[in-house]
Amino acid sequence: MNKRFLGVLAFAFVVASIASLMLWRLLNHAQPTKAATATTRIVIATRDLEVGTVLKETDVQLADWPGSAPAGSSARAEDMVGRGVIMPVYAKEPLIESRLAAKGAGGGLAAMIPPGMRAVAVRVNEVVGVAGFVVPGMRVDVLISGNRPGGDGNLGTLTRTLLQNLEVLSAGQDFKKDQEGKPVTVQVVNLLVTPEQAEQLSLATSQTNVQLVLRNPLDRDTAKTPGTALALLFTGDKLKLGNPNPPAAPAPVRPRVAPPAPKPQAEAQPPKKEAPFVMEILSGDKKSEQKFDNGGAK
Repeated sequence: MNKRFLGVLAFAFVVASIASLMLWRLLNHAQPTKAATATTRIVIATRDLEVGTVLKETDVQLADWPGSAPAGSSARAEDMVGRGVIMPVYAKEPLIESRLAAKGAGGGLAAMIPPGMRAVAVRVNEVVGVAGFVVPGMRVDVLISGNRPGGDGNLGTLTRTLLQNLEVLSAGQDFKKDQEGKPVTVQVVNLLVTPEQAEQLSLATSQTNVQLVLRNPLDRDTAKTPGTALALLFTGDKLKLGNPNPPAAPAPVRPRVAPPAPKPQAEAQPPKKEAPFVMEILSGDKKSEQKFDNGGAK
């Protein structure tokens, strides 16, 4: 074999080996550059916080948050301590204003009531409370059943929708679910209402039977229903607004008027005595008078 050819082949092998080694070292030691990410110090929760919890110093801490701070967050932990939680907050989640009660409002149910609204407690059972699925945040309608005062007794018990699209603030005294994650059947449900609705609901719970109806929270439409009656369940007719057979109005009772007292009769007056007839008599220089009554006697 030609020695010159072997020399060229050996030189090419050495050059290729050196190039391969240099490329390997270049790829092996190359490190990607990481862009520096800006962080912000904000207050986050140290544990899961349930609705109604009053924040303590151990419930909050300052932590680095990547990027800009979320709207409503704070960089001062002391501004969050003592405020009530009105929406669930999970561990390591930022504490923002919309999930906390105002300063001084405290915790519990009262802190969850917006200004101008009221919370009304409705006593329920497993049926009225929709088998325990009426939980905080749900929307319900309120049905009432009873006999209308002065209504047609032939219709029987009447049922109608009293209030619609009411928010459930709490169910009982506990906001939790059972160990299996299922809703817990409670005896009291607190509903968020206006002052006028609170009056209606208070009267309804004391004078009628109340039933809660669960609805889709995204369904905000108000249904217009006339209600129904027991008698109409068998006939299939619809209840007309107003009583079709209003009871006859009782005849007005006229007060008894005492007969007028008889006028006192005027006392008989004696007949008016007429003046006597006077006749003058002249005799010489003498003058005399003679009186006669109507009968002609002296």
